Amino acid sequence: MNTKKALYLILGCISLALGAIGAALPILPVTPFLLLATFCFARSSDRLHAWFIHTKSYRNNLESLMNGRGMTTKAKLRVIVMVTLTMLLAFIMMGATTIGRVILAIAWICHLLYFRFGVKTIAVKDPSNDCE
Repeated sequence: MNTKKALYLILGCISLALGAIGAALPILPVTPFLLLATFCFARSSDRLHAWFIHTKSYRNNLESLMNGRGMTTKAKLRVIVMVTLTMLLAFIMMGATTIGRVILAIAWICHLLYFRFGVKTIAVKDPSNDCE
């Protein structure tokens, strides 16, 4: 394995670990770390990428987004709530740092606008209606 693939593998594993921690702790967002892990695993190892895209976490949070279809309302809300809580904690911890709070507020608004207008909302697939 060359150095570039090894770095992608290490970064992918770290991102996956942070995403897993984020699933349990409300201070870390899950989706950005899983997106980064997907990116890194795809560039480091075909076998690892194939394993990752078959995990429940990937299917629940990223599969439809990565396939270009969008996200369900529930998935979008989960991401928005987690990022909002994380940013709120950072906002509170900044205290009197006005410029930091302004930048954080702008980033939060951009995040909301992106998930509202930039990510397509899809309907939840009902497995009982599958004709395949």
